[in-house]
Amino acid sequence: MRRPTGHGARSAGAGSLCVLAASLLWGTTGTAATFAPGVGPLAIGAVAMGLGGLLQALVAAPRIARQAPRLRARRGTVLLGALAVAVYPLAFYSSMHLAGVAVGTVVSIGMAPLASAVIERVVDRRRLTRRWTLGAALGLLGTLMLCAAQATEDPGDRGQPSTAATMLGVGLGLIAATTYALYSWAAHRLITHGIASRAAMGTVFGLGGLLLVPVLLVTGAPLLGSGSTLAVGAYMAVVPMFTGYVLFGWGLAHVPASTATTLSLLEPAVAAVLAVLVIGERLPAVGWTGIALVLACLAVLTAPTAVSGRRRQRPEGVTPPQRTVAEPAVARSDPGRVP
Repeated sequence: MRRPTGHGARSAGAGSLCVLAASLLWGTTGTAATFAPGVGPLAIGAVAMGLGGLLQALVAAPRIARQAPRLRARRGTVLLGALAVAVYPLAFYSSMHLAGVAVGTVVSIGMAPLASAVIERVVDRRRLTRRWTLGAALGLLGTLMLCAAQATEDPGDRGQPSTAATMLGVGLGLIAATTYALYSWAAHRLITHGIASRAAMGTVFGLGGLLLVPVLLVTGAPLLGSGSTLAVGAYMAVVPMFTGYVLFGWGLAHVPASTATTLSLLEPAVAAVLAVLVIGERLPAVGWTGIALVLACLAVLTAPTAVSGRRRQRPEGVTPPQRTVAEPAVARSDPGRVP
């Protein structure tokens, strides 16, 4: 396989920027949801991901029609991704509702890179390196510190969840992290098998949106209660979900799912800062230390290394020493791969 070209490296960089832009938009969702206090987390999740997914399918309909044979050939991957899309928002917003915006977001997003790495290791045979292990350890430690900071707050304080609610929220956050990793992997797999990113994302998210319609019909009546709740629902569907996932899909066309989910660790940092500045949630020093560790995890996993620089300088046809048989084709052909 050929080594990454300069154009490939630029493309991976642009894809990473798209994922980071999407993460900035996603980081606003928890705070936005608090402006519709009478709307439950299931309704918020269903309207955001459901309508956002259906809008993606509508916009991508011509591309989906053109690539229907390829999508049918990969229907197992499509259905797995759609199911994950449907479960993710229900678990994610319920996690934030129970454990708080900061903790719910950090667990749901902070653990997704680890879940992505496990999926890619088991299914795609990507090797997990010591660098990955260090980054994952930093992310896990940071998440645990943030959860501990929230759980040890006095549960009698107004707005502070109880320990039981926090633990349940953390459990739902882990489900959200797993489903986030699954639909990211499914979309990336479809794209790497020749399906256009808009068609892949439109199909997976459109089917996921259809699965969420019954949930919206059952729980969504409070969204119609006032103009402000309608505005929140519209914002969630159009800005972070539709626009954010269009950007995310473009990013997945240029970087693997493990890279994309790692870059999205920017989201919990944005969400935590907004939760403190806008909502008034309290986050003690240990919580801020946890966020710093999560950001350190992102830095460890995405910073360039001397090895990657030497790899770019190696002439084509010269293979690096001491590699396994399964790894080099993936590593050299994918400039956005997390080491």
